[in-house]
Amino acid sequence: MVRLKSPVRPEWVDPAICSTEYRLKIIGRLPFFQHLPAEAIIKINGLFHDHDFSLDERIYLEGDQADRLYLVAMGKVKLVRSTSSGREVLLDILPGGEYFGTLTVFGGRAHTETAIAQTDCCILQISSGDFERILAKHPDVMRKVLEAVSKRLAESQEIVRQLSAYTAEQRIASALLRLAGKLGEARGQGVLIQLPFSRQDLAAMTGATTETVSRIISRFVEDGLVKSGRKWVTIMDMKRLEELTKKGAVN
Repeated sequence: MVRLKSPVRPEWVDPAICSTEYRLKIIGRLPFFQHLPAEAIIKINGLFHDHDFSLDERIYLEGDQADRLYLVAMGKVKLVRSTSSGREVLLDILPGGEYFGTLTVFGGRAHTETAIAQTDCCILQISSGDFERILAKHPDVMRKVLEAVSKRLAESQEIVRQLSAYTAEQRIASALLRLAGKLGEARGQGVLIQLPFSRQDLAAMTGATTETVSRIISRFVEDGLVKSGRKWVTIMDMKRLEELTKKGAVN
């Protein structure tokens, strides 16, 4: 059997360096700050503090007091949750520019998941108190916060619905499409999911066993839907994967 050459660049992980210019760019892109002028973003940037995390380092634990909002500046972060049976479920993988965590103003008091550095990371963080200072100066930010929280809640509810209603094939196809939308990089006729991503990760994300994921991914490869190697997947036929999430079977 010929092993496919990995399309993942060995140097793909960004260095954990948060430059001022980049900080202003990603803070200004947060959904609740997008409408603010550049002068306001510069002042808000001063309330964010950066912190480096190494690969596999925990940023916070499920059950910890929720009093900070985090923003991925460089690298990637995974969010996991433990089930009552002790099984770890992979909720999401966040690239640069994505926020996570919660604040009292968001309605949370304790983290409902554990955040772990998927790669070496530079993370920006702001405390509840400093965020409330922003709200005092820019009251319209609260409406944007509520809209962002509502959107995330709807997305979470949809994932929960899929876990209970979709077949294993549908769940895996849907997870690949979500990852491609957030992390995908166009490569020729395909979309590369550009991160160190294993079948164990996909199993934890879809409520399936590693063996089931391996069997279904192998079938997807045979049918030309994806190409796969060690810790990478390239989607070759987005349309057929989308159809699969609706029909529940590969044609």
